[in-house]
Amino acid sequence: MTFTNSLFAAATAVALIATSASAENWRAWNIHNDGHPNTAAMDKFAELVDTATSGEVTLDVFHGGVLGSQPDALEQVRIGAIEVGNFNLGPIGPVVKEANLVSLPFIFKSVPHMFRVLDGEAGDIMGAAMGEAGLLPLAWFDAGARSFYSQKAINTPADVEGLKIRVMNNDLYTSMISAMGGNPSPMAFSEVQQALKTGVVDGAENNFPSFKNVGHYEVTSHYSLSEHLIIPECICVNTDKFNALSPELQDAVRGAAEEAALFQRYDIHTSWFQLLS
Repeated sequence: MTFTNSLFAAATAVALIATSASAENWRAWNIHNDGHPNTAAMDKFAELVDTATSGEVTLDVFHGGVLGSQPDALEQVRIGAIEVGNFNLGPIGPVVKEANLVSLPFIFKSVPHMFRVLDGEAGDIMGAAMGEAGLLPLAWFDAGARSFYSQKAINTPADVEGLKIRVMNNDLYTSMISAMGGNPSPMAFSEVQQALKTGVVDGAENNFPSFKNVGHYEVTSHYSLSEHLIIPECICVNTDKFNALSPELQDAVRGAAEEAALFQRYDIHTSWFQLLS
């Protein structure tokens, strides 16, 4: 091998090492299991990021909350221990007060109404506040409308009176149940199935895909379409990790998130059509 060829080979090896060293491999948290629209969407997001960045940013997605509960994962993303999370904005409210905008009962007329708000000035203000807290939203998922389910039909607020209802950990939700005469019981999502089965709680509230996907229908007899909350979920990234990317990579990752969100929204509506068919 000539000196020139040796020099070229060495330079190529150094370039490959530098490229490898600069590549970003991120971990992504997701509470949902196989069969949920968000699980498919997060896998799609990982695929799209890999393609859009030519492998300069890759994601390992961990489903089913295996990296911790939602409050734990929120904090891990904030400090950068986990880079990405698919979060409901409900538990973000205690951390970022602006996120409570979407947690007010009956504030949105429909899911399209919610997205019009998120795509406007209110969404920009909320997203900026989340970014300052270390939870930069890249795209919004459709989490459907949340309704009550229990062993009895809940058709009016009076029907909640005396019932122990599981809610997410947010003062707005506990106050909502208390105002209807019920007993709010904040607890982790993973604990709800057993709590319903054993009577620790009488009911809960969530969107239909979550109700169906984890088998809560097996331990309750009524799903009442109150649709009292329409709360988005987000693909959130640690702000510092995202800002450390080049502008080109930032655009590629954000574009991948937005495409994955469109994929998710179609998937969740398919779940509702399957319910109605």
